[in-house]
Amino acid sequence: MQILREHFVRQLTELQEDLVSMTHAAEKMLQMAVESLKERDVEKAREVIALDDVVDDYNFKIEEKCLRMIALQQPVAKDLRVIAAILKIITDVERIGDYSIDIAKFSIRLAENPVFRPFVEVPKMAEIVVHMLEETITAFLRRDLGIVQKVVDADAQVDALYRAIHEDVVQSIEADPKVARQAIWILMIARYLERIGDHITNITERIYYMETGEMLELHQ
Repeated sequence: MQILREHFVRQLTELQEDLVSMTHAAEKMLQMAVESLKERDVEKAREVIALDDVVDDYNFKIEEKCLRMIALQQPVAKDLRVIAAILKIITDVERIGDYSIDIAKFSIRLAENPVFRPFVEVPKMAEIVVHMLEETITAFLRRDLGIVQKVVDADAQVDALYRAIHEDVVQSIEADPKVARQAIWILMIARYLERIGDHITNITERIYYMETGEMLELHQ
């Protein structure tokens, strides 16, 4: 019995290590997508798109491991909560990778011509979102609910910046309809960053669930 338990604990540890690796891969995609936008670096944007397979492979691998452990090990209590949470988290991480690709694709379009004017709130949003993802990895590793709350609070800043960008874009288009295409691209990037923030918040809610057994919507 002790040997079986040790084997299960080892599998659970490897599962969590895989999740951290997957999240780091998505974090790299997000960081590079943001850099490609700031630097107008088309090659870096294309590297982001190429990294999608890495995150997708982790997604399938982790899901298969989770389902096998549930079927064969029949975990209970906190062990089951951890596996169930990981099954949900990988979906959010996979979506973060997808949105990073979307940002990279728009950064390629925006690199073709000078942007009609700088939107300083977009880099601010990007910086906050990248930091949120970094902090979420730390919260998962440490099971730190204090960090979880900080991440949730940061998402409120992201939402506020998105609203400001949306209003700014509308005013820009009204003032000069010729900038509409670029302005909408910028708004889409901001929207993707806002959605990434929501997915990161979803992950923090799963971390909270793992530790407490309570499913709460942390972001009001």
